[in-house]
Amino acid sequence: MNYDYDVLIVGGGLVGGSLALALGNTPLRIGVIESIPEEKRLASSAGDRALALAWGSSLILDQIGVWQGAEKKAAPIRHIHVSDRGHFGKLRMSAQREGVPALGYVATARTLEEEVATRLDQSPVTMICPASVVGLKACGEAVHVSLREGDKSINLTARLLVAADGGNSTVRQLLEIGQAIGDYAQTAIVTEVETGKSSDFTAYERFTPTGPLAFLPVAKKRYSVVWTQKAAGAAALLAMPEKEFTDHLQSAFGYWLGKIALASRRQAFPLKLIRAERMTGERVVLVGNAMHQLHPVAGQGLNLGLRDIAMLAEMLTARLEFGEDIGEKAFLERYVQARQADLDRVIRFTDTTVRVFSTDFFPAAFARNAGLLALDRFQPGKRLLAQYAMGLGNRIPRFGPLSK
Repeated sequence: MNYDYDVLIVGGGLVGGSLALALGNTPLRIGVIESIPEEKRLASSAGDRALALAWGSSLILDQIGVWQGAEKKAAPIRHIHVSDRGHFGKLRMSAQREGVPALGYVATARTLEEEVATRLDQSPVTMICPASVVGLKACGEAVHVSLREGDKSINLTARLLVAADGGNSTVRQLLEIGQAIGDYAQTAIVTEVETGKSSDFTAYERFTPTGPLAFLPVAKKRYSVVWTQKAAGAAALLAMPEKEFTDHLQSAFGYWLGKIALASRRQAFPLKLIRAERMTGERVVLVGNAMHQLHPVAGQGLNLGLRDIAMLAEMLTARLEFGEDIGEKAFLERYVQARQADLDRVIRFTDTTVRVFSTDFFPAAFARNAGLLALDRFQPGKRLLAQYAMGLGNRIPRFGPLSK
């Protein structure tokens, strides 16, 4: 059978675009379907949001040629400081102790998306944009995809369809794949602050009775803030005048970085744990936010999505060498098995952390602080935690050249 494409990727954002680049040097014919024109995506205010990248994720981006340009605009995370407001427990990790230049990095979504878009323009990948998926059906050796491009209808075929179209995935809905949803009844307030003290590029995770408070370095005296609040508390904080809000934030965080001043507008996002009930359909696989959405407490959302596509790229590249069907059910099941342990571990860790650290009940608070203190002093345990924080809990898939 003749196919229009070997792999069609729905969603040209960071995860979908990275997968296209990871497969760009293979003989596979790759098409990327994106509903929003590139210039509108890059101009969106959402592009200003700061993203935490684990060290392992930078290695994945390096293989697709994105990291070389993005690193120049990213801030390194050289230290991680975890504390519990009003309690004695603390945990500290450093890149120097782990023998790496950085435990991770902070970069804006726009920086990464611009690098991905530039590389895609230089690749043999076909961009189908703006176009939306309106129907799909697997039949034998192909999946048939119906698109709407302006006032035109287009029908395409592929051997494999990858859904990287985000939390409101059209592909997942068309396949009628349900979701398991856990509502934390929390809201994340996101903003940026200027700090009184110069940063040594330390990322702070501070647990408070309302939820975690993260300060991520974006420059020597500038931090991105993610402040988790119960829904009612978030509404009150968002309604406050700037100075009153800043005073509450200063009280919650302390003076680790001196006096802080608000440097951008406040935005709010409801927090849920969402996981698709299955990862595949016939000749279809879900990756990134189309498959899973996490609480931002450990900053693992994008990192998990990049590991999804890195493993898929490695397995597809290996399968090509044997000339085997890249959309075969048994192959997709092996991919699910390859990703299962990492997905389960990260989701369980994130969910448990949120629940354990979002209460000030004394026995729970004492136990978690004793745990933080013990872990800080128990080097083997701290080393293991650092490895997971760096995205090195599993082997980094290889599908391209690595310059680091």
